[in-house]
Amino acid sequence: MTIMTISGEAAHQAWTVAEAKAHLSEVIERAKSEGPQTITRHGREAVVVVAVEEWERKTARKGNLADFFAGSPLRGSGLNVKRIPGRLRKSGL
Repeated sequence: MTIMTISGEAAHQAWTVAEAKAHLSEVIERAKSEGPQTITRHGREAVVVVAVEEWERKTARKGNLADFFAGSPLRGSGLNVKRIPGRLRKSGL
């Protein structure tokens, strides 16, 4: 039983594991042409198949750590963080 739901701009396809196995090529093609395809296991969403272009766009690094801290809303706030002098604490692990 394939389920189609409308989510945002495009139809979002949900497949059971058995359907995804039987129609893997179709799942891949729809992920490329229509958007993310959800695979359910035991009636619950388990994974999402997305096109590599979308994955790369969503996971692309936006700047570096220095840029992140430079853009912090706390920069220039006057927050004063001091390290407590002394030895390192034991972690208990």
